[in-house]
Amino acid sequence: MNLRQLAASLRLSQTTVSRALNGYPEVGAATRRRVLEAARAANYQPNARARRLATGRAMTVGHVISIRQQSEMINPIFADFITGAGEVYAREGYDLVLSIVPEADEAKTFRTWAAQGSVDGVMLQAPQRQDDRIALLSELGIPFLVHGRSETGRGPDGRRDYAWLDVANADGFQAATGHLLGLGHRRIALVNGPETLDFAARRRRGFERAFEAAGLSADPTLMFQDVMTENYGYRVAVEALDKNGKTDGPPSAFLTASIMSALGVQRAVIERGLTLGRDVSLVTYDDELSYLQNQPGPGGGLRAFSAVRSSVRAAGRRCAELLLEQIATPTAEKPQELWTPQFVSGVSSGPPQA
Repeated sequence: MNLRQLAASLRLSQTTVSRALNGYPEVGAATRRRVLEAARAANYQPNARARRLATGRAMTVGHVISIRQQSEMINPIFADFITGAGEVYAREGYDLVLSIVPEADEAKTFRTWAAQGSVDGVMLQAPQRQDDRIALLSELGIPFLVHGRSETGRGPDGRRDYAWLDVANADGFQAATGHLLGLGHRRIALVNGPETLDFAARRRRGFERAFEAAGLSADPTLMFQDVMTENYGYRVAVEALDKNGKTDGPPSAFLTASIMSALGVQRAVIERGLTLGRDVSLVTYDDELSYLQNQPGPGGGLRAFSAVRSSVRAAGRRCAELLLEQIATPTAEKPQELWTPQFVSGVSSGPPQA
């Protein structure tokens, strides 16, 4: 089916149908919805070259990965986010360009894209607590959306003046820590991500806030931060579990910022002949990864890991939708969404042993 046939089936002009498909604001919401539903039902795919000419857009969204974040390329969390975003880009006729550059060339890449008009928008990931990229993209005038938040880029009223979608990381980790404290654990190890990243700084804040609310203090020697790999989780768990001092013995529980590092903690626990949920408790952050599911066993019941969970693939889809909405209507108010993660119980947490 071509554009003329689709328009005839809807008894609309080709111009109206084209504008509805391309997100022009002058098309009413009801008409746009009707056109999009008909296009999906007919499996209509607009000609990409004609669409670029009609809209003046590149029909491309840019993602930049700097070499310092190269571990992201093998990170299943990044892969699931890109998969979710890619589903939306493909559905809406957009291409994804993924540029891998040295950290020093990241700003140059954004400037080149802006000068050449080679992308219509940018997805910004892994924001730092103070992130210069936000100010640069605002200056360049490219529509962009941040997956996460940063203290950078606040307006005169203190409100962030850029588009973002984030998870309530501090609240989620306060709830997870509160779960362990409520079971009776007092020596809890935090196996966090790099705390120069905003999400990890918030997770530590939630961890410490839970101790403060209980009138307790977290042990700083049991707080770790690094790239969230399985080996990192294993290494710090070995270090923590092998403590044998009278006043700074091993932790009775771990809270990890990724299911990848949780697997490393689990390996260290098993190597010592201990059982998760009985001898040592573990709560993790679960991104609901497509191919690393934290699901109940065959007979149902509890999941393997007690966890704070939120789907990173769903976040990728929603981030892409919000970014494309900005591209279609650049004068609209910048979207800002905060998702509340869910706590789920698993067999990995229980009261501490006497």
